[in-house]
Amino acid sequence: MTTKADNESSAEINAAQNPYNPNRLLDTLIEKMHLKNDAALSRALEVAPPVISKIRHHRLPVGASLLIRMHEVSDLSIRELRFLMGDRRDKFRISDKQFKPK
Repeated sequence: MTTKADNESSAEINAAQNPYNPNRLLDTLIEKMHLKNDAALSRALEVAPPVISKIRHHRLPVGASLLIRMHEVSDLSIRELRFLMGDRRDKFRISDKQFKPK
């Protein structure tokens, strides 16, 4: 019988073994779509080439809209795309501070 603590520790170990790495996601997309390079990927995703470069160099996170666009052009599920870049969260929690008026 596994406990919640066991599940959390295995999730932490898995995250440590496969940390956030958007390069794996971008490389897989290039390979799956039979593209030549990042410039071809940026054209396929309809984003500016610096966006791909910034993602590759960890200066820009993969946003929701880009993740959806990747899903549309590659036919990979959102879950598969998130797994490729190392995002292992089962649930996303939004802070209640985001909904409070300023």
